This record gives sequence, structure tokens and C-alpha cells, in this order.
Amino acid sequence: MRKFIGVVLLVIGAFGAGYYFGQRPVGTLQQTVSDLSARLAISQKTIVDFQQSLKDLSRNALDTTLEIERDLRRRQGLVDAKSRLVQAKANVFDRNFGDAAKELAEAVDALEAVTKGGKSDDSTNAVRDLAGSLQEVRLEIAMGKPVPIKKLDELQHRMDQLLNK
Repeated sequence: MRKFIGVVLLVIGAFGAGYYFGQRPVGTLQQTVSDLSARLAISQKTIVDFQQSLKDLSRNALDTTLEIERDLRRRQGLVDAKSRLVQAKANVFDRNFGDAAKELAEAVDALEAVTKGGKSDDSTNAVRDLAGSLQEVRLEIAMGKPVPIKKLDELQHRMDQLLNK
């Protein structure tokens, strides 16, 4: 019974399609096919444009993510170096110059880790200059020369300026 109903529906569908296309002139059908092929060509061009814009968007997102990661790593290194500098200042106040020199050496290491492998731009050069200044102060402390607290405050201020950029 199901087969019979299926065959009847198929015959009715074929008859309906034949009647529909039989009522339309051949030129209309050819025009419809050419319109569809023109739309398909436009759609393919649109798809190619969309794929290119998606590639560009992905590339920009990746570049932005890498830039944010570099900035975060730089900030983390600066925060670590600043905490070492503050600890070194406390050691200088306590006249514990050996520990102050160690803290400054660790601060210099943190700043050098920030600049390692990075592009040479203004912020990287400023961090390198700060690391050089900290190294000079560390050498002065290690040699037993008196270092004014004002100089350490100035270095901390420079570090704060780099963090605020």
C-alpha cells in the first residue's frame, strides 16, 4: 500500500512539473538558468572576498594578541624590577648594602629579561637605559660608595613613568 501511494505521489509530482515547465516558453527557462549562473558567479566572488577579509581579520587579531602579550610581559618585568628597587631602598636605609646590591642585580636581570628578543623601539630603549642606570647604582653600592636615596627615588620615578606608558 505504501509503495502504491509513493508511486502515485511520484507520478503526480512528475506530471505537475511537466505541466509547469510546459506552460513556460523555452527562452524563459534559458533566461532563468543564465540569471542563476550570473548570481552564482557573483556569489563566488563574494565568498573569495569574504575569505580574504577573514584572513586579514585573523592576522590582525593574532598581531594584536602578540602585542598585548609583549606589553603584559614588559609590565610584569617592570613591576618585578620596581619591587626589587623598593626592597633595595629599604636595605640602603638599614645600611645593609650587600642585600641592596643583590636586589638591584635582580632588578637589572628582570629588566634585561623584558628587553631580550624584543624589537628595538622607544619603550625598549628606555627600559635598557633604566637597566644601565640600575647597574651603575648597583656597582656603586657594591664598591661601598654612598648612594643618595634621592637617586634611588629618581630611578623609581622613571620606572613608574615606564609603567604608565
